[in-house]
Amino acid sequence: MKGILATGNTETKREIVPSGTHIARCYSMIHIGTVEWEWQGETKYSNKIRVTFELPHEMRDFGGEEKPMVISKEYTLSLHEKSNLRRDLEGWRGKSFTNKELAHFDITNLISKECNISIIHKTSKSGNEFAQIGSISGITKGTECPKQFNDSFIFNYEDNFNEEWLELQPEWIKDQIKNTDEYKNKMNQKKFQDTPTDDMPF
Repeated sequence: MKGILATGNTETKREIVPSGTHIARCYSMIHIGTVEWEWQGETKYSNKIRVTFELPHEMRDFGGEEKPMVISKEYTLSLHEKSNLRRDLEGWRGKSFTNKELAHFDITNLISKECNISIIHKTSKSGNEFAQIGSISGITKGTECPKQFNDSFIFNYEDNFNEEWLELQPEWIKDQIKNTDEYKNKMNQKKFQDTPTDDMPF
């Protein structure tokens, strides 16, 4: 009879998305807010979003249910000519933005849209391999993307603010969002709205 072996490694190795080109569909858009970061000793601030894609041809067993693997990419919410978001969107669209489009482009238009994403593997400083979206392009002509599996989801600080969803997220995502000025302002606004006022005759 075999025993139960214990090791010094407490980490469970998680399968990462295979490298290469995949058919994908965008289903989630999270407005993180303005985050603080450091570059060459200088403090900077960037308004961030997190876009998540499902990969319908990479189905895996998650808790006894077959679901597509998913992968996310974080962007600065900017369509500046040198921004990663603009580069990926123009690759996805297959054409450049017009000046009119740049003046008012609703990023949530990406929800439910299919595309091809190129996945590359990299190694972190701690030695762990991870998958990363290298580029995005339009879906190949004549190729069909399977029906969307996950429900579409949008989180922002206006009409799609969802506290229940936020509390279910990993600690690092909660911390990232709760440290933004957008979140703090939303909480202050909500606190003010929920504060009862004295009955006034007029």
